[in-house]
Amino acid sequence: MPSLVNVNNGLSTVPALADVRIDDAFWAPRREVVRTHTIPQQERELRTGGHLDALRGTWRPGEPEPHVFWESDVAKWIEAASYSLTQVPDPELDAAVEEVVALLAGAQEPDGYLNVYFSQVRPGRRFTDLRDAHELYCLGHLVEAAVAHHEATGRTSLLDVVRRYVDLVERELGPGGSCDGGYDGHEEIELALVRLARATGEARYLDLARRMVDARGREPFYFDAETERRGDEGYFASYFPDRPRQVQRFREYNQSHAPVREQSDAVGHAVRAMYLYCAMADLAAETGDDGLRAACERLWTSVTERKMYLTGGIGADPSIEGFAGDHELPNESSYNETCASVGLVMWAQRMGALTGEGRYGDVMELALYNTVLAGASADGTHYFYGNPMASDGGHEREPWFGCACCPPNLARLLMSLPWYAYLVRPGQVDVTLAVGGSARLDVPGVGEVRLDVATGYPWTGDVAIDVTAPPGADLVLRVRIPGWADGARAELNGEDLPDDAVVDGFLWVERAWRAGDRLSIELPMPARRVWADPRVRADLGRVAVARGPLVYCVERPLDGSADAPDPAAVVLARDEPIGTSWSDELGLVVADLPVRTIDDDAATVEADGAAAPDGAAPLHRRTPPRTTRRTAEAIPYFAWANRGPSAMRVWLLDSAPA
Repeated sequence: MPSLVNVNNGLSTVPALADVRIDDAFWAPRREVVRTHTIPQQERELRTGGHLDALRGTWRPGEPEPHVFWESDVAKWIEAASYSLTQVPDPELDAAVEEVVALLAGAQEPDGYLNVYFSQVRPGRRFTDLRDAHELYCLGHLVEAAVAHHEATGRTSLLDVVRRYVDLVERELGPGGSCDGGYDGHEEIELALVRLARATGEARYLDLARRMVDARGREPFYFDAETERRGDEGYFASYFPDRPRQVQRFREYNQSHAPVREQSDAVGHAVRAMYLYCAMADLAAETGDDGLRAACERLWTSVTERKMYLTGGIGADPSIEGFAGDHELPNESSYNETCASVGLVMWAQRMGALTGEGRYGDVMELALYNTVLAGASADGTHYFYGNPMASDGGHEREPWFGCACCPPNLARLLMSLPWYAYLVRPGQVDVTLAVGGSARLDVPGVGEVRLDVATGYPWTGDVAIDVTAPPGADLVLRVRIPGWADGARAELNGEDLPDDAVVDGFLWVERAWRAGDRLSIELPMPARRVWADPRVRADLGRVAVARGPLVYCVERPLDGSADAPDPAAVVLARDEPIGTSWSDELGLVVADLPVRTIDDDAATVEADGAAAPDGAAPLHRRTPPRTTRRTAEAIPYFAWANRGPSAMRVWLLDSAPA
């Protein structure tokens, strides 16, 4: 069971996946889609795409080359499948996983090395390009897969493989090794090593993770020395030592521009940053490193207060799949990689565990319910790599990608959802997500605690928690109250709880629980208007709509199947209420927006307002366009583009009150 040593609040753990049952109307069917459609579809793509054949060693010169990062795609699929097996036995899936594990073991070299690109395509070049070649990134995902596989099956076959590989890396990165003092260009191995240390109890893995984190960004810069030794520009042919601005940009791209404890501004590739920040939070928790914790908190402020979209998407700059400047959040060109929001969920969970503050759970929930869920189609077989905030119909989900990091990343997150819903500390349980079902939790100092949760979340804000604890045992139960939930109410056995029971974003209830105790929470969920910080120039004069944890958008399928206005021409009224209703057709709550739409009448109006012959209307005119008052339907952002190519906007034109 993964654990965190929290120096302020004591040891904390997440529950074993098998000890949590999710059976609500929202998450249960979506996770079943992942289990029955997504995971099998991804296995087929790995087979037909050549990933598994590459592990068999069948590649020959002249054929399409395996990619340097293919092991990571395979590993994340194993991880997702293992989480699924932990919760729902499936002999066919189990056999498929074991087949792939055997292929990985067979592809491993005698000294422990495992990367088919460098074993088959470029032998003799391994560990010569840590900046770009993804070897340690792939190893990190293999480590996470191995831990998940071991926890699901009790087998050590994959764990043995990755431990041999890690042993090799430890030697190569150590004194006298081929890459002494090195670290990876795409972070991931660091957080994976912490996880391996927790799973095995071996502190040397934690020490290796800390060594790599500490080395990043220190002078002399490792990647400069690596390039000089190698004598070429690397895998991506993108190193230009005679161009200082380019060198600095690439250092920022992989967060090696400064020692991590000195970093305050989130820069570079967003996924890499998230995985690094996860490792920093893990190490801060395990070691009590105040410098790492302080850096995490500064970087959190940078990301969430200056560089995060309303939907929890991060990474505005498509040219680097990463962060732009402060408040630079364009809509049409927004990137918002699915993997980046998966990483944000992971980091937010760690920061909440580290600090005990509910505000981190608010961001975790925001990213999860919006950008992460938008990353897959309703049937679980098509995916967004990037998640725009606006589209004129040119964005469609794809069944797979040449760089297929996002699909299995999304699958592994959703199949490990229980870890994000509960956190256990000595004498205390935190409920961090409102997910219907039951949890059996071993609470230090208390014993076994059972929580039965009934909720219609995110469509309704009613949450009922039945608590069963050992007789006479004192237990602190904390339930996160989202920051958007103005007027939240709570009752214990029908008696109101005081407003001051909410501290640090959590409702606190401490008592010796008795049989039949029920905690009831009401989170009001009216649709609400949201305005951006005026420094976000892309959203000046615009307004968005949210309800509960969900951000809404206006969508118009291009095939005309829905009576919807052009989202770019929608002006939302300020002074009229926004209604909501359940749509049986869509299976979700829609928002009914009071709007005016700007009519497309340019072809029929002259500059003086008179009727014009076809094609004679001016591009610019002195009379305003006509508008039509109507109701426009808005749907949750995660559900858009499930009706074919569609125009879509999150930020709508704002109308000042009359």
